[in-house]
Order: sequence, then structure tokens, then C-alpha cells
Amino acid sequence: MNENVQAALASDEGWKSASKRPSLPEVYRSLKVPTHGSWLKKFLAFVGPGYLVAVGYMDPGNWATDIAGGSMFGYTLLSVILISNLMAILLQALAGKLGIVTGRDLAQACRDHYSKPVSMVLWVLCELAIAACDLAEVIGAAIALNLLFGIPLVYGVIITVVDVFIILLLQNKGFRYIESLVIILIFTIGSCFIVDIFLSKPDFAGIAAGFVPSPQIVTNPAMLYIAIGILGATVMPHNLYLHSSIVQTRKFDQSPAGKRQAIKFATWDSSIALFFALFINAAILIVSAATFHKAGMTEVAEISDAYQLLTPLLGTTLGSILFGVALLASGQNSTLTGTLAGQIVMEGFLNIRLPGWIRRLVTRLIAIIPAVIVTAIYGESGTAQLLILSQVILSLQLSFAVIPLVKFTGDKKKMGEFANPLWLKCLAWFVAILIAGLNVYLLFQTFFGE
Repeated sequence: MNENVQAALASDEGWKSASKRPSLPEVYRSLKVPTHGSWLKKFLAFVGPGYLVAVGYMDPGNWATDIAGGSMFGYTLLSVILISNLMAILLQALAGKLGIVTGRDLAQACRDHYSKPVSMVLWVLCELAIAACDLAEVIGAAIALNLLFGIPLVYGVIITVVDVFIILLLQNKGFRYIESLVIILIFTIGSCFIVDIFLSKPDFAGIAAGFVPSPQIVTNPAMLYIAIGILGATVMPHNLYLHSSIVQTRKFDQSPAGKRQAIKFATWDSSIALFFALFINAAILIVSAATFHKAGMTEVAEISDAYQLLTPLLGTTLGSILFGVALLASGQNSTLTGTLAGQIVMEGFLNIRLPGWIRRLVTRLIAIIPAVIVTAIYGESGTAQLLILSQVILSLQLSFAVIPLVKFTGDKKKMGEFANPLWLKCLAWFVAILIAGLNVYLLFQTFFGE
């Protein structure tokens, strides 16, 4: 571990203070990267972190927005999913670069740059965002268990706590086991939606047209609101913290050439994985458009309604069952990565170490307790409102993660030769300001709109 710790602390130039320990120390630089062999062999050593990040872009919190967009406006909002995904690819590439170049995750970088009071505020905001995201994922998994097996929502919420023990077991066996489970679940979700798309018989010309931005998105207020919901809630703030940490599980060469290669392969990994997320989000909207919008059902917005309506519209129970299985896989996948992100944020901002099981249990309980209370009192309608609230909280916090990330990766004192070039700085700041503006508008409409 001494060699690994020294590598993590190799360069403190440009930072106000120095991180005292590597990110996720139990798995830090635990996966060897081959120094010889083909580029494919080296690239495969980096495959994994991008898929852990990608699950945040297909979590249950996104499902309701995609379903509503498809049922109300057909294929028109596919272009918004594409644009938001391209923005996510850019920001995740910057998060990976920050971790590789500085040896810090985003939480450590914030602690080492900002004053203690500012860092504490950022930490609290980030914990709220992770709790909100966890809330959406817990509720999504509970709804899936209810739809598939008839398990009451309250018990379904409680069952989701088992992911804590899954992570403990897999992380003790090695980080590759966590990555493998996540990739299997992503392909399960994708496979389910391939079948659902086939069953729904969509209009492929309409799909192609939907990926081209339409002026109607801006001129139609209802469409604009849904579009901003997709854009504003697509980039998950905890994913930026997560990615900047887990890229450091690879034991790559610490020379400038080694870091350059690591950045390239890590960017390929996250970009390819995020195209799977694009496919799944687009697939949800396509299935919704091809079934509900086509049948004139333009008010379908809740996940459970979509599940119940798919069977009569498709003429087979298979469509609904696969929809439920995909939702369950999505919820469980997202809780796995959300729990990891909670560990990274707590350790990064506070520079403390807690036993793994305590840290993960605290992270889960923050999400599960309000979900149990609301579900017990208000039932399914309460969980739908809780899903909306979770997305509002995420929107509030997002800029507090994006802006520091863009600032740090564009700083030559911190990044040296790896600092963002001028064109990338301009593009990154444009995306950061756009996300901030859209989220302010979304929040205003949520609280004060008609």
C-alpha cells in the first residue's frame, strides 16, 4: 500500500491542502494494467468503471420522465435524450481525467481546494443528492417487486437494504466482481427492452426523425417542460464523484505517457457505456410512444401504470414482465453504485474512515427510512410524489458538482499539461452554465408553474 499511497500523493502543486489517503483505499490501484500486448488488451483492463457510471443514467428516476415524454409527444423528445447523453459523456470524461491526473476524487479535490466551511456545505449538499438519488432507486426497486411478485411496497423498500451486504461480499472478493455484476444487470435491462421494442412495433422512420431536434420542443411549453426534465435530471451529481474515484482502481503507469493512455482508455470506457444508457433511455421512450401515444393515451406518466397497460396494448404479458424485470435490475444496479458513491463522498470531504458495513448501512438508511414512512402512510401515490421530490433535490445540487469539476480540470496549476485546452474549456463551461440555467427553470416551474 505504501507505493500506492505515494502515487496518490505524487503531486500537490496547485492545491491548498494535501489529501492524506487515496480514494477507496481498499481497492485503490488493485487492478493491474498490462504494460505489453495489444491496445485491445490494455483497453479491456480499463473496461468497467464506465458501466458503474452509466447505471446512474438509466435509474428509475429517469423512467417516469421518459415514459411521460413518449406517451405525450411520441418520438419527438428522442433528440433531447441524445443531447443530454452527449453532455454526460463530456462531463464523465472530465471526471475520469481529474481522478487519473491528480490522484484525487472530486470530493477530495473540493476539500483540498476550498475552505473548510465551503467544503462542509458542498458535502451536505452532496449527501442530500445521494440520499435523493437513493430514494428514487429504492422506490423503483420496490415498485418492481410489487408489480412482479405482489410484495407490498413497504416490504419491498426494506428488501432493498440487502445490496449493502452484496457490495461487502463482492468488494472483499475484488472490484472486478462488482463491475461484472453491474454489466450483467445492464445487459439484462437492454435485452428486456430489445424484446419490448420488437413487441411494440415502433415506427422506425418516426424514431429517426425524433433524433433530429425540432423547433416545437422550444415553442410548445408542455414539451419544453418535459425536455428540461430530461436534460436537467440526466447528469447525476454523484456519478461525477464516483467516476473520479473508481478510475483509480487501475494500476496504470504514473508517468505523463501512462496517464495520457489511462485518460484515453477511461474515456473510451465511459463513452461506450453511456451509449448503452442512451439506448435504454431511448428504448423506454420508444416503447411508451409506440404503445401509449399511438393508442391515444397521452397522460401515462407513472411506472406502475405503464406496467399495467403494456399487456393489453401489446397483446401479451411478456412485455409487462420484461418491463418489470428491467425496472428491478435498474433499481438494484443503481443502489449498488449509489452506496459506493456515498462512501467516496463521506471519506473524500471529511477525510475519515469508518468500517465498511457501518458506512454503507448509514447511506442506505438515509434513503430507506423516508421511503418506508411515506410508503406506509400514503401508499403508491406517495411514492410517486417522492420520486418527483428526489429529482428536484438532484437538480438543486447538480451545479455544485459540475462547476468545481469544470474549474479544476481547466486549471493548469492543478492539471499541468493535462488541463483542458481552450476549446474544451469553452465547451465545458457552456454545458455547466446550460445545466445550471435549465435546472433553475425546472425548479421554478415545479414550484411556481401552472
